Amino acid sequence: MKKVRAAVVGVGHMGRYHVGVYSEISNVRLMGMADINELRGGEIAEKYNTKWYKDYTDLFGKVDVVSIAVPTALHYKITRDFLQAGINVLIEKPIAKNIHEAKELFDIAEEKNLALHVGHVERFNGAVQELKKIVDDPIFIECRRLGPYDSRVQDDGVIMDLMIHDIDIILNLVNSKVTGINVVGRSVFSDRDDLCNVQMEFENGCIANITASRATQHKIRTLAITQKDKYIFLDYTNQDIHIHRQASSEHLITRQELRYKQESFTERIFVHRENPLKLELRHFIDCTMNGAMRKVSVDEEIYSLQIALEVVKRFRKGQ
Repeated sequence: MKKVRAAVVGVGHMGRYHVGVYSEISNVRLMGMADINELRGGEIAEKYNTKWYKDYTDLFGKVDVVSIAVPTALHYKITRDFLQAGINVLIEKPIAKNIHEAKELFDIAEEKNLALHVGHVERFNGAVQELKKIVDDPIFIECRRLGPYDSRVQDDGVIMDLMIHDIDIILNLVNSKVTGINVVGRSVFSDRDDLCNVQMEFENGCIANITASRATQHKIRTLAITQKDKYIFLDYTNQDIHIHRQASSEHLITRQELRYKQESFTERIFVHRENPLKLELRHFIDCTMNGAMRKVSVDEEIYSLQIALEVVKRFRKGQ
């Protein structure tokens, strides 16, 4: 079996995971990684028995696919360079700082018949995949992605670092255009968005409420969906889904009191827990080597980024 030659550019927090996963995929040969930090790069290279390069262009001609996990400000240039060199790219989200750059990168990929994927790893979360089979007509969606401040994330605020995941998931579940956005938020530990709440309205009448925070001293990752016939709740921590369905309700009035009685039943769906990043990289390789269909169209990728950027714009305007 022919092995796919892979590399990673940027071996900070997220890039390390990419290196680890590539090293575990049987049909992949890890050719090396590039990072400007020699100490960090050398340490990771030694651990995974591969090569470290200070200059990412030294990987040109040596690899078929590359994961790029560098700060957002560098996404456009490095991705463009690899595409121009004829190499398939998976770039960590967000793909670029603006829509113009993102479209240009997708145009280059199409022109050169290359795969360009955006690293929205939550798309490959088993629980999110299961939701797509359950959700059919959402009325209200509420997402909470809260946690403490992490000083390592300095390039993006909480919207582009965390909330972008929920925006992407919601757009995929609702499958309708956004007609209204309201944004409130605060800077707490940085000069960027550290706490943000967004209300969205969609053409089909669905309403979404999204809260993202890196100023909360307790980690919470939940998604709740209201439909006419059921309430669906997902806690990402344990990756299981609860579906609450109403069976009947009644009330009893006496001289002394009014009593309500509601009967309902809860269905619990246990989700097979497989590493979402491994699923994502396998899918990326399958698309590059075997012509598999991508999970999300280019138009959907662009629209997801467009909405996230609009939220950032409205936060800044509000500040």
